[in-house]
Amino acid sequence: MSIVTVSDAPVTLITGGGSGIGAATTRRLLAAGGRVAITGREAARLEKFAAEAAAADRLLTVVADAAEPGPVEAAVAATVERFGRLDHVVANAGLSTHDTIAEGDPARWREMMLTNVLGPALLVRAALPALTASRGRIVLMGSVAGLEHTPGNMYSVTKWAITGMAENVRLMVTGAGIGVTLIAPGPVDTPFWTEAPRVVLSADDIAATVAWALTQPAGVDVNTVVVRPVGQAG
Repeated sequence: MSIVTVSDAPVTLITGGGSGIGAATTRRLLAAGGRVAITGREAARLEKFAAEAAAADRLLTVVADAAEPGPVEAAVAATVERFGRLDHVVANAGLSTHDTIAEGDPARWREMMLTNVLGPALLVRAALPALTASRGRIVLMGSVAGLEHTPGNMYSVTKWAITGMAENVRLMVTGAGIGVTLIAPGPVDTPFWTEAPRVVLSADDIAATVAWALTQPAGVDVNTVVVRPVGQAG
């Protein structure tokens, strides 16, 4: 039986890793012995999470805006410098304006579009050399809202973009041995919601799905996983 040492443990970079699904995924990967780097825009939140995680030798926190090219590139570089490699990236950072094209705020749409759509593209671009070296995996956090239309919903527009990006990226990187998984959750009980829906998943439900996708056997590429709570009709 082979023994996995800390230096052999897989390395995952998660954007928006200090709260919600990102934090739950980080905890799950750390509990499995993995090494994780997380980004976020708020230093205090990252510091608080790191203190609670109590895994200083296997956790790196990087203050970075997921929608800014320089900070994303710096986060990837810091991860590789700290851990010596990069096996997985999870484009998790995202937000919703909870409005429609008819009555929403265009200034807030801009922030959402940059975070939800440009952010994942920047992460893939920055991480591609390291992932090619490790024959790693990319997880893009989509949504059921990116598979089912909602009238005038701008958040849904951004997640439809991620649905398209997942297949677009897969076609680009599969020849290099890199796997790409789109995970499309239904409503999840996180601070994302101003008013939680009647039926919801937990952040850990989705974290378990991310971990499952990342631990598929070499040569297996799971492309789309839709996760709804029981009772969600649409």
